[in-house]
Amino acid sequence: MIEKSFLGDIATYTFNRIAKIVLNDTVEIKDFVIKEVTESTVGMQYIVPVKSISLITKIDIKDSNNKLITSNNVYVPIYSDTLLLETINVREALKQNG
Repeated sequence: MIEKSFLGDIATYTFNRIAKIVLNDTVEIKDFVIKEVTESTVGMQYIVPVKSISLITKIDIKDSNNKLITSNNVYVPIYSDTLLLETINVREALKQNG
């Protein structure tokens, strides 16, 4: 079993690597309303301006060197300025038998 403090260290490392959100491979968001680590969870909130995009189909989290950290295919229509929440949970993977 991995110690909770080590999982927190990994979450802090991930938090420090995150520089921006990229929507649909084109719209970059670098300003966060909230970006924080709580125990082994990284939480981010950011505003998507309606003038920048009308439909989000892909959300990438990238570092300052433009390297991909996570990528998710989504379907999020944007009708007005929208606050989005992203969460990354760091946890131990359990070994599967078989």
